[in-house]
Amino acid sequence: MDLDASLAASLRAVAGPADKRMALRVSSPALRELRRGHPWLFDQAIERQSFDGNAGDLAVVFDDNRQFVAIGLYDPESVIRVRVLQHRKPAAIDRGFWRSALETAAAIRRPLLETDETTGYRLINGENDGLPGLILDRYDGTVVCKVYSASWFPHLHDLLSQLDADIVGFQVTDVVLRLARQVARGETHGLVDGQVLVGAGTEPRVFSENGLRFESHPVTGQKTGHFLDQRDNRASVAELSEGARVLDVFSCTGGFSVHAAAAGAAHVHSVDLNPWAIETIGKNLALNADAVVGCDHRSTVGDAFEVMEKLAAAGETYDLVVVDPPSFAMKQADVGRARRAYSRLTELALPLIVNGGTLVQASCSSRVPAEEFFDLVHFTAERGGYRLDELERAEHAIDHPIGFAEGAYLKAMFATVTS
Repeated sequence: MDLDASLAASLRAVAGPADKRMALRVSSPALRELRRGHPWLFDQAIERQSFDGNAGDLAVVFDDNRQFVAIGLYDPESVIRVRVLQHRKPAAIDRGFWRSALETAAAIRRPLLETDETTGYRLINGENDGLPGLILDRYDGTVVCKVYSASWFPHLHDLLSQLDADIVGFQVTDVVLRLARQVARGETHGLVDGQVLVGAGTEPRVFSENGLRFESHPVTGQKTGHFLDQRDNRASVAELSEGARVLDVFSCTGGFSVHAAAAGAAHVHSVDLNPWAIETIGKNLALNADAVVGCDHRSTVGDAFEVMEKLAAAGETYDLVVVDPPSFAMKQADVGRARRAYSRLTELALPLIVNGGTLVQASCSSRVPAEEFFDLVHFTAERGGYRLDELERAEHAIDHPIGFAEGAYLKAMFATVTS
């Protein structure tokens, strides 16, 4: 497919950045961070700029000796005023730049292309792949582009037109645009969340993960249609599930549940607050009917905290409990509440696990560092009279590389529980 010709006319019509690059002088602390390779320049760090720019204009940071420091995308409506694309050495931000960025990212993910077992993964992980504020997720032939800054609009056509099979390693049939809430509320140049830029954008889109089949909803689903970052941890849960009774709380659309069932779990209990997510688990199980036929599946729509309390009161136990909650710390002020929530989840999960069974507990909050999270889980277990013998500490998969400190968010503990 000729993506350049196929991209929606509304995208091609977005005006490009100003011809002239904006020059910025910034504070000494910001200069130090940029020289260390940090991808964000905050509004309050800017001391002087050559003109008032529009979203997507190219901004160049110079030091006091007029030496180049960094270049990035300017966003006048964001506290992250510049999202840095290039450090230390000047570069032309053009189609060649986007092509090179995609080639570099695709090379990191090449092991995923060596078999056809996984056709759903993150192709561009924002700042961590050198394209801050932009996510590209693959679901078989569909690419979902999630935009977290209006500064990307003038550049999307040139970037997305580079999604050739010889670069990314697969044939792109559909491209769907998703907009973060704060972006959708601003100037979008007529573009809307869920807009199909190329192809039909058919839902659901079925893709493979670790040899299993799953639905994604790229136009209407959460994030880009599925949560891809736990793929490796789901495979690890599968290895522990044969013959087991498994509880999967915050199950969403059943990534852990389906992997456990397909690996020979005797019973899987999925819990999520969202009825649509629970319904989708049934569909994902049906997509893998031959593999999950021997598993008894139960689902509950409800708050995970409340459901676990009721299960414990009823005396139910499991060989394996998976606790994979959403981020509890969307901002720094939430960190205390997040710590309390993680601790409470550990308290609730442990009585549900048979002696010698396994706890899998995860966090997706970058504001709670990995060591702090693991220490908190251990402390809570010890306080309750339980011992955790760790089997594994897992962090990011290959398609979610870490390029800077704030990019490290995912962590999970696998531990045997004794009391």
